[in-house]
Amino acid sequence: MARDEAVRDLVDRLELPFNSLGIDPYGVSKKHLTVFFKALGFMYRRYFRVTAVGVENVPKRGRAMLVGNHSGGYALDGAMVLTSMLLEMEPPRLAQGMAEKFINMLPVGSQWSSRCGQLTGLPEHAERLLMDDRLLMVFPEGARGTAKLYKDRHSLVDFGTGFVRLALKTRSPIVPLGFHGGGDAVPTVLNSSTLGKLMGVPYVPITPYGLALPLPAKLSVHYGKPLVFEGSGDEEDSVIIGYVDEVKARIAELIEAARVAKERAS
Repeated sequence: MARDEAVRDLVDRLELPFNSLGIDPYGVSKKHLTVFFKALGFMYRRYFRVTAVGVENVPKRGRAMLVGNHSGGYALDGAMVLTSMLLEMEPPRLAQGMAEKFINMLPVGSQWSSRCGQLTGLPEHAERLLMDDRLLMVFPEGARGTAKLYKDRHSLVDFGTGFVRLALKTRSPIVPLGFHGGGDAVPTVLNSSTLGKLMGVPYVPITPYGLALPLPAKLSVHYGKPLVFEGSGDEEDSVIIGYVDEVKARIAELIEAARVAKERAS
């Protein structure tokens, strides 16, 4: 587990315009980040023993989009990607994602999400972050990706196209990432929309042991070389879909590389 002082030092070294109270223009709080990453640091280092490969492919500064696959019954993958950017990068970076709208309806969830840099998933928020040279985390599969069952854990569902138009419009490089192991940590056999409605979420993943508490499976994330596409974002759908397919294919390759690496290490 990263020591409290080490996490606090990494948060202090984030190259963000914090004011004297430790708050940046987006409402990101050093205090909240420190608590957040202390907990995630333990999960990252000790519980899931995450391996991060290709971190050097992520730009040290400036705008970029981390685009990857969902793996697991909920946003376990996103949490580990965020943690890898703080713990593994030099200098450390804060990746910011577009949180699902239902999170803002959960008690305390909205405040902690925003204080840790995760904003409601609106296009204008994503564009503003990139124009301010931030690091944006995107999962184009959306909720359909986290809903994948165990048998489909290495597969990809359809990608949305908005992330490519955003990358073109803001002239942002896309760093593809393949996340592996989430489906082993949360081996979903069924998704219950009924329980989801009761809890105010789209669905609740059901595992062979009932509750979707994560198992201590070894996780890995492989970052690929940045992809840069030419255009304005106003291209015909056929052009955009071609770019999306290219990103999707690269992510599939990274997932497979992670799978093979895990098998070899076993």
